[in-house]
Amino acid sequence: MARKERGAPPEVNAGSMADIAFLLLIFFLVTTTIGVDQGINRLLPRYEPNPQVPIVNEKNILTVLVNKDNQLLVNEKLVELKDLRQTAIDFIENNGDGTCSYCLEKKDPNLSQSPQKAIISLNNDGQTSYGTYIAVQNELVGAYNYLRDRECKKRYGMTFTEMDYIYNDPASKATEGLVDDLKPKVEKIQELIPMRLSEAEPKKN
Repeated sequence: MARKERGAPPEVNAGSMADIAFLLLIFFLVTTTIGVDQGINRLLPRYEPNPQVPIVNEKNILTVLVNKDNQLLVNEKLVELKDLRQTAIDFIENNGDGTCSYCLEKKDPNLSQSPQKAIISLNNDGQTSYGTYIAVQNELVGAYNYLRDRECKKRYGMTFTEMDYIYNDPASKATEGLVDDLKPKVEKIQELIPMRLSEAEPKKN
């Protein structure tokens, strides 16, 4: 009896498979939630094994404390988060000693002498939520950025945020003389409004 020859395996429609794979890819891209990390873009200071602790006038320090209940206290007074940025701005450019020609705030004898001497000291409780910590940091850094942007715009016609981005952009090196031109301007604004933000270790209960 003659054996029947087996037929060739059925061909798979590769075009249809590709369409299905593409549709699955689109489905997962649309439905998948990608988590966004929260953080702060900050350049940490250089490590010094035995740093010298300068003597600081008490009125040149603005103490910001976030307690375990995520309440915000500025110099031991309860402050809302929405008011923190303006509080920091008023403190930084208080111009208590009258040496700051670019400061706009009135002279308060109980606040800082000048932007160069103003220090913001941030303290967090060990149970402070990370979200509150980030929000407070954002408001304090925002106060410095506002003052820097305002002064840079007045002097050089662009904000410090824009100038600093261009200065640090690797593509700027391709333009001859651009980085060298921006460097003294960036350093001048940083000198006029130094970011003196001190952060202590979280308090443990």
